[in-house]
Parts: sequence; C-alpha cells; structure tokens
Amino acid sequence: MVVAYHSIFCAYGFWLPNDPRGSWSDFVGAWELFIAGGPATACGSRRSVAAQAHDRAAREAGKAALVHPPMRFNSRQIIAIANGFAVTCAEADFRLLACAILPEHVHIVTRRHPRNIEMVVGHLRSRATKQLGLDGIRPEQPIRAKKSWNRYFRSSGRTGRDCIRARQPAPRRHISTDLAVRRIPRSAAPPAVRSHHTGH
Repeated sequence: MVVAYHSIFCAYGFWLPNDPRGSWSDFVGAWELFIAGGPATACGSRRSVAAQAHDRAAREAGKAALVHPPMRFNSRQIIAIANGFAVTCAEADFRLLACAILPEHVHIVTRRHPRNIEMVVGHLRSRATKQLGLDGIRPEQPIRAKKSWNRYFRSSGRTGRDCIRARQPAPRRHISTDLAVRRIPRSAAPPAVRSHHTGH
C-alpha cells in the first residue's frame, strides 16, 4: 500500500527539459533553449541522475539561453516559501514528514492524501508563490519549473528523512545557510518558521 510520496520541484532554470543527464519533460517549449541544448531528454529512471557524468558545458549553454536568469532563492524567500507550505498544510491537512527547501529546489516527503500528488505539489507551490507576494519579495521573473518528480513509498517503517536520503543523497556542501528544514506540525496554527543553519 502506498503510504507516502517523495517529491522534488525546482526553481526556474535549475533543471532544464533537455538537461544532458535526463529530465522529467518530453518537450522543450522555448526555441532558444532547443537550439542551445537540443530536444527534451525525458528519462524514466526511478533514481536520481544528478550525479551522472555528463557534458557540463552543454548544460551551462542551455542555462545561458534562458530568457531569464536561473532563479535562486535567498534566505528571506526560503522562509516565505516554508511559511506558505505551513499555511497550505493547515488548509488542506497535508502531512509533511520532511521538507528541505534549498535555493534552487525543494524536497518533500508527504503522507498519502485523498488528492493525487500532482495536486498536492501544485497547491504547495501556489501558496508559496502567494506568500512571496504577500511578503513583498516575489521576484519579477518566472520562479518555478512546471513539473515535479514524484515517487511513492510503500509501507516500510522508514522516516521522512530516510526517504529523502534513499532517493537523492545530497553532498553536505549543498546544505548551506540558505536552507530551511522543518517538520510541519499537525496543528492548524503552526509556529513561525526559522531557518536552520548547517555548518560545513
């Protein structure tokens, strides 16, 4: 029985549809990006391809062809995103077992919900975007990719943090001061979010 999902969703420009390592996309919507990096590189891998050997120059050429610079959230924006997630969880009774908000992408592990995981992710992202606007720190450019990477977990007794490590272990150097990690409480009025700093 499916009990939880691990989802990854990205800021604009972090993982392109024609990334040489593979992507979640089957179409490249921008002509400039197609010229720079070719067609979409959709792959069906259930495991992370982030560490795969690839042509780094080709990947950077694709990013250089973007209409806007790749989005990178600062500490204030990360806190706003986390607060938006907290509001969403209170509104919709989402149960996040783990949440890691990094400058360029987000990991969540969430309990199974009556809504499908795509709708859960969509609700979280929409509320986070709204919170950025309410706090007056929403960038004047695209801020998120359209798709997310979603995988399910069957009953196994593993914790949310175990799930994240099992799916996509991240080098410690990637866990910087621009990282918010929090457990979303079950109460409808979660406390204010703090940024948790991890040393190198």
